[in-house]
Amino acid sequence: MMPQANLPALTTVPAPAPVYHRGKIALRIGRRTKLSVGVTVTSQGLLAIGALVSSILLSTAVIVSVAVRADKS
Repeated sequence: MMPQANLPALTTVPAPAPVYHRGKIALRIGRRTKLSVGVTVTSQGLLAIGALVSSILLSTAVIVSVAVRADKS
């Protein structure tokens, strides 16, 4: 039989709870029209949204610059 080494016991550490960011807006247009919107998103979700918006803006800038160059020629 092999001798057992004195190893520390393995413990599992629970993952930290995600941080949620909440936002709510209520718009009233005139007397009859009312719009209420609420959103809950995690920090990772905010990063993903930021990446998507920046990629859309960058691609739009490329499309506009190509269109302007096409008009000049």
